[in-house]
Amino acid sequence: MSKTKKQSESSKLCDAIVEGMQDNKAKDIVVLDLREIESAVCDFFVICSGESSTQVDGIAESISRHTRKNLKQRPWHVEGKSKSEWVLLDYFDVVAHVFYKDTRSFFDIEDLWSDAIRTEIPNLN
Repeated sequence: MSKTKKQSESSKLCDAIVEGMQDNKAKDIVVLDLREIESAVCDFFVICSGESSTQVDGIAESISRHTRKNLKQRPWHVEGKSKSEWVLLDYFDVVAHVFYKDTRSFFDIEDLWSDAIRTEIPNLN
C-alpha cells in the first residue's frame, strides 16, 4: 500500500472516530497528528472526555458502531471497558482514547505528545 493511500485511510478513520464521538456528545475532542514524530506508534490519537463512566462506555460503543458501519473497520484491540475511566480503541494507525474527564487530566496525553500537530474539534451543543 502506498504511503499516500495509507495516510488517506488513516484520515478517513480519524474522521469517522470523531463523528462517532460526536454522536454520543463527547466533550473536548482533540486530534493529535503524530505522522511527523519518528517515535510515534500510530498516525493519529483521537482523544475525548465523557461526563460519567456510563457516557465513556457509550462513546466507545458509538465509535465502534460508527467505524464498523461506515468503513467496515473494527478495533484491533480494546482496553478499559471494565472500569470505563479510560477506554482505548486501537485501530493500528489510529488510536481513540475515551476518558472520564478527571482521568484525562491526570494522564495528560496531550502534553506527553506535545510535538504532535493538535486540532481541537468544537463541541456540538
